[in-house]
Amino acid sequence: MQEKIALNFPEFDYKIKQIDNEEYIFDPVRKKYVKLTPEEWVRQHAIHYLVGYKKVPLSLVSVEKQFKYNKMQQRADLVVFKSTGKPILIVECKAPSVKITQETFEQIARYNVAIRVDYLMVTNGINHFYCKMDYEKWSYTFLKDLPDYDQWQVE
Repeated sequence: MQEKIALNFPEFDYKIKQIDNEEYIFDPVRKKYVKLTPEEWVRQHAIHYLVGYKKVPLSLVSVEKQFKYNKMQQRADLVVFKSTGKPILIVECKAPSVKITQETFEQIARYNVAIRVDYLMVTNGINHFYCKMDYEKWSYTFLKDLPDYDQWQVE
C-alpha cells in the first residue's frame, strides 16, 4: 500500500482495496471503487468535507460532471446542486503536488461560464480557495470558508 499524504481536511473513514497490485478507493457518490490517484485522494476528501461538514446531501453531488464549453466536452471534478437541480458549487481538485495558480482559477472560471454557480472551490488538499460569485460585476469574492449548505443563497 502506498503512503497516503496527509491533507488539510478532516480525517474520515475510507475504504481501500487492492486490484491487480493497484489501490482503489470507494467513492460514495459513484457507489463504486475508483483508482486511487493523488487527485482522487483529494476529491474523496473534498466529498467527505462537503457532505460531512458542510451538510451537502450526498445525492446532490456529481463527480466528473460533463458539460459543453465552446462546443467542447469539459469535465468538472465535483458539482453540487440545489434541491431544484440548479448547480450551486463547482469544485476543482488538483493533486497535492500541483500548485494552485491563476491558471487553475481561469480553468474553473471557464467552467463557470457554462455552468453559472454561486460558489467555486479550488483545492489541492493542502490549500483550499473558496469564492462567491457576483454576476452583476462578473467577479468573485474570496471567502475564508464555505457556509453550510443550508445557508447557500436560495434564488
